[in-house]
Amino acid sequence: MHAFDVLGDPVRRRILELLADGERPAGEVSAVVQREFGISQPGVSQHLRVLRENGFATVRADGARRLYSVDPEPLREIDAWLDRYRRFWQQPLDALATELARGRRERRAAE
Repeated sequence: MHAFDVLGDPVRRRILELLADGERPAGEVSAVVQREFGISQPGVSQHLRVLRENGFATVRADGARRLYSVDPEPLREIDAWLDRYRRFWQQPLDALATELARGRRERRAAE
């Protein structure tokens, strides 16, 4: 499965957002996703499996619990792919930052 196919699903993106804050038990992830998306626990487990099998998440056993965390490598690969296109938004953002700084300097000078 291609990385964008994996991340194209809003449930999987939300799971990664949760995991980005640190390792979490599967039950905690499942509870949040079930509440927000109204899907079943087996449905959440399927999304966790897709993330795991495609390298976006890792899991480790802690007794009876399964703790999930983000594996950053596929995200680095996406970032490298996006680098080719970054200029389309970076230059306008750089120009905006310059204009904001100019406005702050002008306001300070007028005070």
